Amino acid sequence: MRYFYYLLCSLLCCSCYNVERSCEDFKTGTFTFQQLVGTELVSSTFVRNDSIAIETYKGVTDTFSVRWINNCEYIMRKLNPKNTYDQQAVHFKILSTTENTYLFEFQMVVKKQNQENLVKKGTVTKVNIP
Repeated sequence: MRYFYYLLCSLLCCSCYNVERSCEDFKTGTFTFQQLVGTELVSSTFVRNDSIAIETYKGVTDTFSVRWINNCEYIMRKLNPKNTYDQQAVHFKILSTTENTYLFEFQMVVKKQNQENLVKKGTVTKVNIP
């Protein structure tokens, strides 16, 4: 009986946890993203409206098309790719949100032959909060 009580309490605590996902708040705006590349912390800034994102990374500005699958998932593709790697679309999924940040995962849409399609995670911060 004692084990049943612990199991019941554990299930009740776990079932009450609900991840906040207010993805609509992050469809448009100005954002920053920081990531560790090797030993260097690099950041990019991007402005996104519903269907276009303009990103500046290491002084280079690129434009991407944005196609929303649902409120929390979208696919980005570079509008003016310079090589075959740039032609690949990237799938983004917002996992959780706070007032001014969201945690996401992303991966290439098409998996290359004999390669794993690695899922990476990151956090984006919204800079222009009304």
